[in-house]
Amino acid sequence: MKNSFGAQKTLKSSGKDYKYFSVKEAAAKIGFDYTKLPYSLLVLFENMLRFEDGVSVKKEDAEAFKEWLNSKGKKEHEIAFRPSRVLMQDFTGVPAVVDLAAMRDAMKNLGGNPQKINPLVPVDLVIDHSVMVDKYATNSAFSENVALEMERNIERYKFLKWGQKALKNFRVVPPGTGICHQVNLEYLAKVVWTNDEGYAYPDSLVGTDSHTTMINGLAVLGWGVGGIEAEAAMLGQPISMLIPEVVGFKITGKTKEGVTATDVVLVVTQMLRKKGVVNKFVEFFGSGLDNLSLADRATIANMAPEYGATCGFFPIDDETIKYLKTSARPSETIELTEKYAKENGFWRDNSDRVYTDVMELDLATVEPCVSGPKRPQDRIVLGDVKQEFEKLLREQGVG
Repeated sequence: MKNSFGAQKTLKSSGKDYKYFSVKEAAAKIGFDYTKLPYSLLVLFENMLRFEDGVSVKKEDAEAFKEWLNSKGKKEHEIAFRPSRVLMQDFTGVPAVVDLAAMRDAMKNLGGNPQKINPLVPVDLVIDHSVMVDKYATNSAFSENVALEMERNIERYKFLKWGQKALKNFRVVPPGTGICHQVNLEYLAKVVWTNDEGYAYPDSLVGTDSHTTMINGLAVLGWGVGGIEAEAAMLGQPISMLIPEVVGFKITGKTKEGVTATDVVLVVTQMLRKKGVVNKFVEFFGSGLDNLSLADRATIANMAPEYGATCGFFPIDDETIKYLKTSARPSETIELTEKYAKENGFWRDNSDRVYTDVMELDLATVEPCVSGPKRPQDRIVLGDVKQEFEKLLREQGVG
């Protein structure tokens, strides 16, 4: 780490000292106001500071965020982003473990130490969508279904268990625990990550599950990638990307009684698809966030593939901390998350951020609605269902 901007600082939490890179300090040295940068881009900016080596990440990559502010994201600059961790489901995770095993075998044949072959960043493999429903309507149905699942796939699971025992930085979540992005939200994410060198930094990830984006509801920057990209990230290769345009989505007001998170997300999806946000970040802000639970935020973030954005990001605030407590995260993790976010500028406030474009939704205007599973953007307000149904029948020549 070159630390060209002298931004490395120390933070004390739960009686421990953590090193971190101050976005405030670096931004001041570069000459821009960090409180104007979207929170999602602060994660990328911090990443540039932490991984500056003069080769893959240069001083100019951090300085490019000043130009982003001046141009509102219209000036392109390529960066090398290294996520904190990688999330895999079993369909793509098994080939990755096979590749690691093959590399260990090759290392052994060359006379080297095969135990040197390991993922360079933490990897979680979640065995999801795997339990078939053979038994139902009994108290023992779940345990019987899981037992049958283990029996059917015993060779694959033995191999994955070997991987977890043999490889460093590699964990397996067994079948019957939950689906990939749910497990990530409820158990795996930390919001603020730490490493063995004593550094604290924003949690971020890429995952092979298309709805990895759900985790952005917990203020963890993440999105879905293909198996090859995930494996490259697992082996320490940076993700080459342009500093993205960021569409700010201002949320105000409070939903009326009877309006659900599904109604809200269908409105948001329809608006963003109409706007066009492909290859862009969407960041939610505004006073209305105070009225959105973590579950509501996760529902909105989960739909990023449907509205086309790379991710739909929610900053760290009181609701984030409340969820960490509710989901029984370690007290050390919770304390560090709050202290780091407030000290390093990641805590949501009411400052006016610079966005490429801004949209706005008053939650009070959202009405109960319905939509088909394949085209969530084709939303129909509940009160108009009969009229729209008859219209669609006439268009199809029926009736």
